[in-house]
Amino acid sequence: MEYLKELNPEQLEAATTTEGYLRVVAGAGSGKTKTLTARYLYLVEMLGISTANILCVTFTNKAAAEMKKRIRRQLPDQDLGRITTFHGFCVGLLKEDCHVVQYPTTFIVLDEEDKEAMLRTVFEDLGITSRDLTIKEAIDHIGWRKGGRGYVKTLIGSPEKLRKLSEEATTLKDKVLYRYFYEQRKCYGLDFDDLIYFTLYILEHDKAVREKWQSRLEYIMVDEFQDIDKDQYALADILSGFHQNLFVVGDPDQTIYTWRGADVKFILEFDSRHPGAKTIFLNTNYRSTPQILAASNALIDKNRERLKKQLAAVREDSRKPLYFHAKTGQLEADWITANRRALHEAGMPYSSMGVLYRAHYVSRAVEESLIRSKIPYVLYSGVEFYKRKEIKDVLCYLRMIYSGDDISFLRTVNEPRRGVGRTRIAALKEYAQLQQCSLYEALMANLETELFRRSRAREYVRLIEKYRAIFDGMDLTDLLTGVLNESGYEDMLRSCGEEERLDNLAELKQAIYDFQRKAGEEVTLGNYLDHAALFTNMDQTEKAQAVKLMTIHAAKGLEYPVVFLCGLSEGIFPGKRVNTREKLEEERRLCYVAFTRAKDRLFLSDAAGTNYDGSFRCPSRFLFNAGKENLEYAVPLDPELEERTMEQVRRTVDTDTRPEQPAETVGKRVLHPIFGEGSVIGIPRGQEGVIVQFDAISTPRTFGPSAKLAFLT
Repeated sequence: MEYLKELNPEQLEAATTTEGYLRVVAGAGSGKTKTLTARYLYLVEMLGISTANILCVTFTNKAAAEMKKRIRRQLPDQDLGRITTFHGFCVGLLKEDCHVVQYPTTFIVLDEEDKEAMLRTVFEDLGITSRDLTIKEAIDHIGWRKGGRGYVKTLIGSPEKLRKLSEEATTLKDKVLYRYFYEQRKCYGLDFDDLIYFTLYILEHDKAVREKWQSRLEYIMVDEFQDIDKDQYALADILSGFHQNLFVVGDPDQTIYTWRGADVKFILEFDSRHPGAKTIFLNTNYRSTPQILAASNALIDKNRERLKKQLAAVREDSRKPLYFHAKTGQLEADWITANRRALHEAGMPYSSMGVLYRAHYVSRAVEESLIRSKIPYVLYSGVEFYKRKEIKDVLCYLRMIYSGDDISFLRTVNEPRRGVGRTRIAALKEYAQLQQCSLYEALMANLETELFRRSRAREYVRLIEKYRAIFDGMDLTDLLTGVLNESGYEDMLRSCGEEERLDNLAELKQAIYDFQRKAGEEVTLGNYLDHAALFTNMDQTEKAQAVKLMTIHAAKGLEYPVVFLCGLSEGIFPGKRVNTREKLEEERRLCYVAFTRAKDRLFLSDAAGTNYDGSFRCPSRFLFNAGKENLEYAVPLDPELEERTMEQVRRTVDTDTRPEQPAETVGKRVLHPIFGEGSVIGIPRGQEGVIVQFDAISTPRTFGPSAKLAFLT
């Protein structure tokens, strides 16, 4: 049990407290993954729990893979399939129980590009142009309509009913919505939203399935709990409903994804929603120097919506974070480049340096400076690997063999060219609509017609049918090699001199090989296609001996010996649209995440000038939140500039400077000029003021700080 001896007292308590509801508040760099891994091993080795009865949900495939890697050192022969993401778990549940909604186990997972391709087909069929509606607007509307989960009952209906709903819809957006549902239902495709919503629908509507999974999952662990949304929260609650062994770990100070549904209240209120829950704080930071943590602690302490904690360093003293106020953006970029070069000449590799910023446009001056100085860099904003055209094309070939959906057909039938162009595709669509069949089935039925005899469509069908008959017994890398050779796809790229794309295909072969090797169990084509569809840009691996440039959101979960945080100006960070305390606190959490990515050195910078709206650009309030005493100034800051910053902060409703309503007011009697007398029964979460229950009305009222309330003695 050496792994337990390596834990500090708080980590050990978290790893060995196995029963009931447990919240672990794990600060940045506090050994969260180490604790999770130790707890998993403790459950298996000390308690004797089967890995099949433990669900461990992480936020990314990359995090799940890292945890599996650590556990395999101790449990080399165990099935670790239930160390996964929420979406990965849902795929597994649906493969077992999608019969409840009359879906086959061969349903396909639609990624974002598949959704867009499907919508382009819908737009074409309905004669919609971008002037009428954009793809993004359609995706937003579909996401909004799916948010209530009630749509599942509609989507699992017959394709004919969905087509009729589209025809009868009174708005263009709803016509597109139901036609998208029709296309989904026709190929049994589920997008990322559906994976969660279908799973919840089945668990909520089928008692036998719910009780089966509740009984099976004796211990549930959820990583990065501060990042989950309401549906993931509901899923964790339902699954833990029988054994009530739910272990959640996260840091409310690192909640930075509210724009995609995360809510800091889920972790803040975990104990009140689960009476008897225990809380353990991991405050020992093993990553950063005391000086970096002093600035980080001072910064985040300005937030109200948090669980109070102070990260404590175990490392030795070093330099304070170095702050530079530049006269221009170019001078700021050159200062960053000069410091990077000096660090590199002192022996630090460029790959140990990260440059972080609030938004991509901030990187322009930095990039230009790096290029002039011939310093290699990687910009984390390019096309994701699995979204590159050649990768998507080849995966669609594999998906044609597995499921034969229309999206994959349209992507592959004429790539490379086989004479199946727009006219022939239109004919296939018309036939498929009349016969209620897929486009591939329509092609097979029309191969001998005059229209298709002159094309090379037969070669395509021969390829698909050959591998459909044998893929179940094939090694996946052999299958990929065969498809690339016999489809002519690889030859097409080679003849065009597309070396980079050929390299990407070689990387795909390596990715499939690695997936098979790491899975530690029998792998099917369906397994790999699900894995590829669930992969995101958050799962990319580090590569290249180069400086890393990325947004702070992209840096979440990463760490670097040296971090440069640039663009620390009001109007940029925090952004000019930050107009409420809740938004400001999220921006401050984002800055805290940036600070705590740094292990040895932290460089902070901003530049004078004007914003796009013409406003004067001054240093960010976050620099002052971190405390002057905690920063080293590369050049003295003009006191007048500091005062101008504070004045601008006051003008932009810096709500965090207002006094918080004291909790002692709860229970006090008040008098309102209209409602009369009442009692203060609470403090509204996330805003100033009081909640009052008046004697003369049945329900309470919430008041802001300017309300005309008189406290009675």
